[in-house]
Amino acid sequence: MRTYLVIIDETEEAEIALRFAARRAAKTKGGLEILVIIPQQEFVAWGAVQATIENEAREHAEAIVRHAMDTLAQESPITPRISVKAGDAVSAIRAALAENTEIGALVLAAARSGNPGPLVNHFAGADSGTLPCPVMIVPGSLTNEALDRLS
Repeated sequence: MRTYLVIIDETEEAEIALRFAARRAAKTKGGLEILVIIPQQEFVAWGAVQATIENEAREHAEAIVRHAMDTLAQESPITPRISVKAGDAVSAIRAALAENTEIGALVLAAARSGNPGPLVNHFAGADSGTLPCPVMIVPGSLTNEALDRLS
């Protein structure tokens, strides 16, 4: 089954990519994988402080997933696979692609204007030829109606 991988954070672009991927997966009878990336925390010498920082990061990631699930419930009957990885975004995405051979596309959305964003820059740039699947870049300026029509 073709699975669409979407990276979720608090940006408008992430919601656009999620909407597109969820609707596309439903129409093609595919799957959906949501990846939340927790930035690598700087090491703190005091263990209790380090644990608190890591717990807060995990709770923040869980809140992002809950919001994504609420959005998804309105868009598609698909139940996604949810992954949370800590560290560098590019490395975490590459690891997710390597771990799941059913991923048929990495779905990203570009910003409405200006710089399209760091993930779009990286995965559509010089390194794009090394990916195991296509990258779908959804324009951030598309309306919900256009996303529905195009997905």
